[in-house]
Amino acid sequence: MKAPVLMPAVVRDATTHTAPAPRTAHLGGPPLTAAAAVTTAASELLSQPCARLFVVAFTPDETRVARMRRITAAHLRYWNVTGELAKEIVVAVSELVTNAVQHALGDITFKVRYSADELRIEVTDGNPAPATMRPAGEDDESGRGLLMVAHFAQDWGASDDGETTWCVFRVPAGRS
Repeated sequence: MKAPVLMPAVVRDATTHTAPAPRTAHLGGPPLTAAAAVTTAASELLSQPCARLFVVAFTPDETRVARMRRITAAHLRYWNVTGELAKEIVVAVSELVTNAVQHALGDITFKVRYSADELRIEVTDGNPAPATMRPAGEDDESGRGLLMVAHFAQDWGASDDGETTWCVFRVPAGRS
């Protein structure tokens, strides 16, 4: 069994933050050296809010569901997302990863991104058939996962190509 690949827990959001142009040491002064320009740019980037993100890639295996719950719960604690909200997020992770394990056409990529007041979960399973809610009978042992995700999350859906199922949670201010 292939071990999961865990990416860094905290990264800069490269899609919304760009490095500022090099500045002069003072108005009308000489240009900064390359090292000073990089230091200035890095300092400005680090002073801006950053996205918190982790990504795990793994082969479909039922044992991965519990591992993704544990990894997510650990990151939520680190990000100070606690209480009922954290429990609901972990339930959503469990349901989305379970669906991916059951329907994957190749490796699975699991991503959780937390920035500002939003936490987004994405699970990519390579299957072009998008996840859909379906009615479950009283005696059915499965079929309620996406209903729970829809109940707990602010929004959920599937990518246009059907391979990624995602959900978004609103995180109240002051929880980071």
